[in-house]
Amino acid sequence: MEPEQYFYLGLVLVLSGAVLSLIPFRKVRPYLYILPALGSLSLAFAGLNVLSGHVLLISSIQVSSFFDFSFRGDPLSGFFMVVISALAFAVSVYSIGYSGEMKNQGFMGFLFNVFLLSMYAVVLADNIFTFLVSWETMSVVSYFLVTFDRNEKSARAGLTYAVMTHIGTAFIIALFLVLYKQTGIMDFQGMRTAAAQIPDILRHVVFIFSVIGFGVKAGIIPMHTWLPKAHPAAPSNISALMSGVMIKTGIYGFLRISMDIMGSGPAWWGIIIIIIGAVSSILGVLYALMEQDLKRLLAYCSVENIGVIFLGIGASMMFKSHGLDALSSIALAAALYHTLNHAVFKGLLFMGAGSVMHAAHTKNMEEMGGLLKLMPYTGLFFLIGSVSICALPPFNGFVSEWLTYQALLLGFQSPSVIAKIISPLGGAALALTGALAAACFVKAFGISFLGMPRSNRAEQAKEVSFSMISGMAVLSLLCLAFGILPGIVTAHISPAVHALTGAPGVLSKNGVLFVMETVTTLSPGLLLALMLIMFGATVLFIYIAGGRRKTMYGPSWDCGMPALTSRMQYSAAAFTKPLKIIFKRIYLPRRELKISYIVKPLFVKSIRYSGVITPFFEKYFYTTAGNVLYRIAGRVKLLQSGSLHLYLAYILITLIVLLIFGT
Repeated sequence: MEPEQYFYLGLVLVLSGAVLSLIPFRKVRPYLYILPALGSLSLAFAGLNVLSGHVLLISSIQVSSFFDFSFRGDPLSGFFMVVISALAFAVSVYSIGYSGEMKNQGFMGFLFNVFLLSMYAVVLADNIFTFLVSWETMSVVSYFLVTFDRNEKSARAGLTYAVMTHIGTAFIIALFLVLYKQTGIMDFQGMRTAAAQIPDILRHVVFIFSVIGFGVKAGIIPMHTWLPKAHPAAPSNISALMSGVMIKTGIYGFLRISMDIMGSGPAWWGIIIIIIGAVSSILGVLYALMEQDLKRLLAYCSVENIGVIFLGIGASMMFKSHGLDALSSIALAAALYHTLNHAVFKGLLFMGAGSVMHAAHTKNMEEMGGLLKLMPYTGLFFLIGSVSICALPPFNGFVSEWLTYQALLLGFQSPSVIAKIISPLGGAALALTGALAAACFVKAFGISFLGMPRSNRAEQAKEVSFSMISGMAVLSLLCLAFGILPGIVTAHISPAVHALTGAPGVLSKNGVLFVMETVTTLSPGLLLALMLIMFGATVLFIYIAGGRRKTMYGPSWDCGMPALTSRMQYSAAAFTKPLKIIFKRIYLPRRELKISYIVKPLFVKSIRYSGVITPFFEKYFYTTAGNVLYRIAGRVKLLQSGSLHLYLAYILITLIVLLIFGT
């Protein structure tokens, strides 16, 4: 089949899922998620065909002589189609079980399918009008999904998300206005050719606007404030899509404008992106460490991983500015590989968190514990996601972060002294991020799944349905496959990398990755074999040294106490207390201690301790900016007097001004 046939088949299946979700038969609705699952598979084949060299040409829809809906698939679009499809398939399967007890199933199913279509439309849009309509559709539909539970918390999260995403959209519209004013062209292909004639100062303006506009959607710091609020408020299957692929549309938009249309820019563009990536990755994981809400923890980790992706993109842009196309392609390959990997393991982790919430009815890790025995499959899959996001072999996160390290260390080959300094600093930031991420997910998995249950809800938890397990199993297998078969991944990424940088970057042969311009290689298959051999040798040694003894099971050692209780375990707050002390200049912690006495000061009745960190950006940036806007709005409000005569006077004054300056 041609890519167009796969595309139209997938489009029909997802549209059918949207329409049929509104049927009145409640018991049938959950199974309609089979349609977007099949549709995403068909769209994935369309994306793979595009990556194989075919151009996806889709019929345009003429709106007027000036506007038309035009879609086209090139290698960059094809790559993001595959990313969206991989997660959409697994989440669709997961949603069959997850949505079974959900209220307003039909509305959820309709929004789910439209949300998927809007993301595909964004990455396939071929002109300004189509892109903006698709982008705004995605934003509006995702707002309704964030506020789906219709409570105060989701309403506040939705308001923050709506404000932030429209601020970003304003900057995107502004950059498109600049591009259209300078080129006179609406479609991206023609704009790409004419963009070379844009004056340097306006090129810098377009770059800055793209960082802000698409950075809001991607969740880079300091424009991340909506993300830890919106993701936890949305249903977990939607959280997986938002964190796994929706924020990647920000990555796509930035690459389309800053690297595809604008081409090579000055070195400081790349340096700025590296700095943004380093700050986002470190602060994202630091804030994740302090969270006790499992979904907020995962949301902050999305900020961290977007930072890791921006490290690779920034290095690619910096190398490209110096004419080092091969090094640029290595860095971009690392960024795109991590984009795919993050979609897979973050989707898996959010689905795991959703399964825990579905079974234990809580997001608070302090109320969990002991879930591994009660939910063994969910626990196993959450562990795989945790190992993957920590970039440990043999799972996928290891390969993409290893490639990012290689790209940053190659900065020593740049002729620029600043590049030689900034690249290893980016590598150091990535190393610190990796260590903190490991601590973060030791906490997330250990506190949630190990030990003893800390609440009655945790004690009564049961394993989730087969479809929810199946959805997580698909992504778990992809985590392993992308980790031990990186050659297949890099081969499919190469067309997108080559289209933006002019070089393939990373080659593979017999499962071994070869990084161009270096002698560095990586063989995940050999690494996995060595790990299995070492594990087998350890088991054999224990068996030989220990002899054939009968296995006996008994209670855990309780230090001579009558019985262990859940209060004797590490809590989530206690686990991260040392890190809170180390990074107190960043966290700015505040604590409150209340002690009540029977007889003061010797006989204590109770001690109540509470400690919180200061949300730096919310308090010192957004709150301050909000207060300024409120004061300005109060002054401007005087213009809205309610007098019809005054409003007519405004119109008259406006017409006079236009007549004077329009002639």
